[in-house]
Amino acid sequence: MAQVTVTIDGKSYRMACEEGQEAHLTGLAQNFDHYVIHLKRQFGEIGDLRLTVMAGIMIMDELFEANRARVELQDELDALRKSRDGANASAERNDAAVAGMISEIAQQVKEISAKLEGPREPA
Repeated sequence: MAQVTVTIDGKSYRMACEEGQEAHLTGLAQNFDHYVIHLKRQFGEIGDLRLTVMAGIMIMDELFEANRARVELQDELDALRKSRDGANASAERNDAAVAGMISEIAQQVKEISAKLEGPREPA
């Protein structure tokens, strides 16, 4: 396991992570630190634990909204897929109907052509 030291609100924390995930963990800690710093500027020194809890709640709110948006997009995608599938099925039925009509018209043209040519005389 890899070890990373991250800084939140000016305090260092040593953390373990999987090999290769060091930069990711450091980035997450930096993002979290931005929340804490923002809250500290907004509310002043209200205690480390309170700042951490407030930052966590802000992040959870963003996560909730992101998940809600994801669900809405998934529902929209499902509806579009269903609509597409219905349109494809309709197009296939229409194609089959048009092909049938063309076949009927071709047969009628053949019959009319045969009538116009009249009976063939034996050779």
